[in-house]
Amino acid sequence: MKYWIVLAALLLTLPAAAQDRPPCREVGDLPHLTLDPQAAAQLAEIGLDRAAIFARMRETSIPETMGCWAMPVGNFDSQLVSVGMSQWNYGTGSLQPVLKAWRASFRSRARFKRTLRELAPTYGKLFFSKHCLATPVRDKCRAAILAAHGPDGKLDPSALAELTRIFEHDAMLQVQTDAYVALLLEVRAELFRLWPAGPITARKVRWAIDTRVQQKTLPNDEDAARLRRKLAALPAAERPARLKAMLAWYQGLSEAVDQDGVSRDYRWNVDQWTCLIDTGRIDDEQFELLHLTFLRSRTATGNSGRWQALTFSRRAKIVLGTGSVSGVRDGGCAP
Repeated sequence: MKYWIVLAALLLTLPAAAQDRPPCREVGDLPHLTLDPQAAAQLAEIGLDRAAIFARMRETSIPETMGCWAMPVGNFDSQLVSVGMSQWNYGTGSLQPVLKAWRASFRSRARFKRTLRELAPTYGKLFFSKHCLATPVRDKCRAAILAAHGPDGKLDPSALAELTRIFEHDAMLQVQTDAYVALLLEVRAELFRLWPAGPITARKVRWAIDTRVQQKTLPNDEDAARLRRKLAALPAAERPARLKAMLAWYQGLSEAVDQDGVSRDYRWNVDQWTCLIDTGRIDDEQFELLHLTFLRSRTATGNSGRWQALTFSRRAKIVLGTGSVSGVRDGGCAP
């Protein structure tokens, strides 16, 4: 899970002038990054050309790493280490393939070892050990990674710096790009599954990307079909009340003791989203996507549901074009 949640909480304790993001190599298009031609052609079918692919990559990285290619974080969410623009981690097994792909990109074991010594002289061997590249990681790796945390629960500064250097390395930027394109291809397939007759809109693409990044899967066919039957049978006059019921769930969850990442946002969100409902500014596509968001948000299981309200915030902001996430407000509603 997400570095920015912890970082934002820490930044709130600092003076305003000190609340800037740490320096980093920022996510964006670079001349040396290539896209597989076949993948690019397939993604163009859902409106993603090269510029749009990197724009979506940048958008994904904002809540994950504040727009950075690296931004590693430790075990605060029980994932051992999370790093990279999509916060790949050991816990879910998403980090291991990225590390293996970077190692393979050297095509020479000696060149890889030399580069690893330069970038990560202290922890490099651990990160790439057979115990840490196994899925799931083995106990020996888990113990060593936890030992690389300080008394404050954060990654050791050396481990933090070494992971940053690895994930800002030119070859790793290509690996991250390839991994993100592979994710987009999965999103494309999921969009065609959920909406076989179309249309696949830019809003649906952005919603699906965020869902896939944070929760791995979109709603399954059975759940989507059940939901759509209920929505089709719902009288238009009842729509506002049903939407407000979801907001009541979101507000109640946000005010519970074991919800994180929403304390600065949810009151403004509830006010603005209520205004959108009351003024009739939610169209049919938004209505369906909000319910699909609710369906997935209430099953977000990370840390026993600790991030459910945040999950709803992220997706609802995309769907409505109005919302606040981590104190960043976009859009608005004037009665």
